[in-house]
Amino acid sequence: MIDQKLKDLHIELPPSAAPVANYVPFVISGNLVFISGQLPMKDGKLQSLGKVGAEISIEQAQAAAKLCGINLLSHLKAACGGNLDRVKRCVRLGVFVASADGFTDQPKVANGVSDLMVEIFGDEGKHARAAVGTNALPFGVSVEVEGIFEIE
Repeated sequence: MIDQKLKDLHIELPPSAAPVANYVPFVISGNLVFISGQLPMKDGKLQSLGKVGAEISIEQAQAAAKLCGINLLSHLKAACGGNLDRVKRCVRLGVFVASADGFTDQPKVANGVSDLMVEIFGDEGKHARAAVGTNALPFGVSVEVEGIFEIE
C-alpha cells in the first residue's frame, strides 16, 4: 500500500546509505525506530548548500527538507525489513535549518518534510515536531532531518 502511494507520488527511495562516521543509520527500541539525521542527498550528491534566508529561499529549503524526508524513508524501509506497511505512525521529526541572521521561518521550511509524511501516511503521518535554526550544518547543507517512527 505505501509502496503504491510512493509510486503514485513519483517518489523513488534511494538505497539505504551507510553512515559517514561512528554511528548507525537507525536504532530500533521496542516498537520505535529512531533514524539518524538525514541530509538533502540525491544520487550520491549533496543538494541545497547554503543558509536559508541568504543563498537558499524558503521554497528551495522546503524541497531540501522533503529530500531529507525521502532519505529518512529509505532507512525506515530498511528498518522494516523492506515493508513500509509496518509503519503505524510518524511520531516526531526534528528539523534543523542552517539560517541566515534574522531568519525566523524555520517552521515553514519544516513543512516540506511534514507535508510529505502526511501525504504518504495520512493521519498516521501527523507528528510532533521541532524546527530549529542553527548557524551551520554538516558539509554546508541548508537542512537536516531526523525522525522517530512507530512500527509493528
